[in-house]
Amino acid sequence: MASETHMPGPVCLIENTSGKLVANPEALKILSAITQPLVVVAIVGLYRTGKSYLMNKLAGKSKGFSIGSTVQSHTKGIWMWCVPHPEKADHTLVLLDTEGLEDVEKGDKSNDTQIFALAILLSSTLVYNTMNKIDQTAIDLLHVVTELSNLLRTLSSPDLDRVEDAADLVSFCPDLVWTLRDFYLSLEAGGQHITADEYLENSLKLKPDTHQSHQNFNLPRRCIQKFFPIKKCFIFDLPTHRKKLAQLETLHDDELDPDFVQQVADFCYYILHHSKAKTLSGGIKANGPELESLVLTYVNAISSGNLPCMENSVLALAQIKNSAAVKKAIAHYDQQMAQKVQLPTETLQELLDLHRASEKEAIEIFMKNSFKDVDQKFQKELGALLTAKQDDFCKQNLEASSDHCSALLQNIFGSLEEDVKQGIYSKPGGHCLFMRKTEELKAKYYQEPRKGIQAEEALQKYLQSKKSVSDAVLQTDKALTARAKEMEEARLRARAAVDEARRLEMIRRQEERMLEERERQHQEQLRQMEMERARHLAEQQRALERKLQEETAKQQERVEAEMRQLQNMLQQQRYNASSPDCILL
Repeated sequence: MASETHMPGPVCLIENTSGKLVANPEALKILSAITQPLVVVAIVGLYRTGKSYLMNKLAGKSKGFSIGSTVQSHTKGIWMWCVPHPEKADHTLVLLDTEGLEDVEKGDKSNDTQIFALAILLSSTLVYNTMNKIDQTAIDLLHVVTELSNLLRTLSSPDLDRVEDAADLVSFCPDLVWTLRDFYLSLEAGGQHITADEYLENSLKLKPDTHQSHQNFNLPRRCIQKFFPIKKCFIFDLPTHRKKLAQLETLHDDELDPDFVQQVADFCYYILHHSKAKTLSGGIKANGPELESLVLTYVNAISSGNLPCMENSVLALAQIKNSAAVKKAIAHYDQQMAQKVQLPTETLQELLDLHRASEKEAIEIFMKNSFKDVDQKFQKELGALLTAKQDDFCKQNLEASSDHCSALLQNIFGSLEEDVKQGIYSKPGGHCLFMRKTEELKAKYYQEPRKGIQAEEALQKYLQSKKSVSDAVLQTDKALTARAKEMEEARLRARAAVDEARRLEMIRRQEERMLEERERQHQEQLRQMEMERARHLAEQQRALERKLQEETAKQQERVEAEMRQLQNMLQQQRYNASSPDCILL
């Protein structure tokens, strides 16, 4: 349908009016009439960096998208130009030129992020246009907007809360083409020549260890690598003399730097031959009406206030990342404890050791996935959650031990209770037999494994509850003398006192271990904070020492210069003193 894609020039697809983004009905109408699959190429970057020039070249035109010749930004909002794809039959090439970021005349830059995010979400190839070199600022900006684009896509499609199919994610993500304008560096690494693609890969390479600073360095790079599986880099020399840049739109190729002309040709060839069609979830190739629907969906989502503005984007990203890191750490802790802990544990220390191992892994996972956790706010939150988890496990352990021991005591002492009912011990010497049997059953109880930390207390409570039975047996034991009875009662009281003392001692030790463990955790947190403070002070000290060394060196140079001047003057005086007087004849 050739008539559908023959646009004489670009039209505004998304207007930026008073800081609000609004879809242009005229542009949506053009999209709705296109039934062919769309290859959508969007370009983003700082204002006045030559984005529109490249888009005109992709359209095969010297004019079209507005190219400014002053410091004033020309493109506002997102402009669209639909043309027949020159290399792919039955496809339409949709070019999206975006408003420049960081325009000093805008004042309110709140929708810079929104325009950038829309370019990512709508395109099948994203051209990221930056100046001179790849630096941390450009990487951080791409990372923040990529994360927020993913957030906006999820907010706009509630069914994406499910685990997304990896193939769907890869097909959705646009290819990344990073263009470096007015590039002036030498493409070398380790003394060897490298390609522009290798320069990009090196810039996105992760650092190997798990130090917190390296994790902050790795996080944006890991996100970019995951979100943009296919990446390409092009470098561009300065097109011509700076005084001629204002007429760039009218200059012929023979008036431009030959290297720049070839670089633009290589860029256009790659985009036209390698850019894929815009693909929706399920591998469906998007046509005009489907892209129209995406535009309306995302613009409406932004209008509802779901996407943070540029000023709050890093804070919002940190909130999202760190909250997710806490959840991931807690989920790992729960999983590890569920796999390793069998309640009741034999001792409290066994449970604390398992907790400590799982806690350490959880903290490592948090540290690996956290991002700009200012003042360790989320790390402290994680610590509080883990402490609560520990307390809950200790409570569960007590209850499990108590329940298990109660059932075990009923099973072991059930026969003794039955014998008492049958009158087996209602005879002279019966109380001795009763106590002997009780001791045998107690020994059997002690031999049972994994009773838990309530083993002794549960036994004492059970025996205390059956004291009336023992007293009844004792009263019926007519064969015992008063002295024997007194001795027996004294022995029972002593035994009970020892048992009670043992129970109280065990409780005391358990409480001491709990307090010691909490103190250790507290001291560990203090140690980590002190290490961070010491590291910061050491860095300040080293900076001060370097400055003092520099000042000392400069002072030494001045002293040496003065010494040399004095020596020269002394030598000159000596020379003058040794010269013979002139004699006139």
